[in-house]
Amino acid sequence: MTTTKASAQAGTQASAQAGTQASAQTSAQTSTQVGTRTGTGALLVGGALAAPVFGILSFGQAFTREGFDLTRHPLSMLSNGDLAWLQITTFVLMGVLAVAGSIGLRRALDGQSGGVWAPRLIGVFGVTTVLAGIFTLEPMDGFPVGTPPGVPASMSWHSLVHNASGAIGFLALIVAWFVLARHYGRAGRTGYAVGSAASGVIFLAGNVWAMSGGAAGALAVGLGSLAGIAWLTVVALDERAGLR
Repeated sequence: MTTTKASAQAGTQASAQAGTQASAQTSAQTSTQVGTRTGTGALLVGGALAAPVFGILSFGQAFTREGFDLTRHPLSMLSNGDLAWLQITTFVLMGVLAVAGSIGLRRALDGQSGGVWAPRLIGVFGVTTVLAGIFTLEPMDGFPVGTPPGVPASMSWHSLVHNASGAIGFLALIVAWFVLARHYGRAGRTGYAVGSAASGVIFLAGNVWAMSGGAAGALAVGLGSLAGIAWLTVVALDERAGLR
């Protein structure tokens, strides 16, 4: 009888220990999940801030810096003159925020259609934007004030790197929006599918118009870029809301 009682006590203690361990494991898993959601949410917020940083700082300068004409001068030319540091910082910060957003989207879209390539392409856009900030476009066509009118006969190596980085980044973001349009279409979210595709089309159209020599081409590129990057804000905030 004593043996039976001891066995029962041992069984009770073992069950209690097992329960305690299970509770600890559950608590640890919950804490990990909460921490992951919090980190992912912060990354998505970073991605959402890329467009406001670009829009406010770039267009703010475009309308206030002496000699700058948004219909003739691409926003990249703001990386020249006394306030060159401001536009360089804008590009680098925007790129870093876009990369953060791409990481957040990769986590949020894990296992879903487009959940691999859309974040990767957005990440490419972020990296190339940082490069476009580091390797600046040279002064031309009267900006900064005192620069001879017209375009130089040859481009500097850093201008070539800037343009190549911009072209790769723009193409990557355009494709990303079409990938996400397919993702939203499959999910039955028609409004987001249309918005994503439209963002890609507007971004592409602005660049094609400028490259074809259309009037106010620099303005078309600037507005098309803002529309394309602004969609990252919409997507990032939508995915962040889905984490709750």
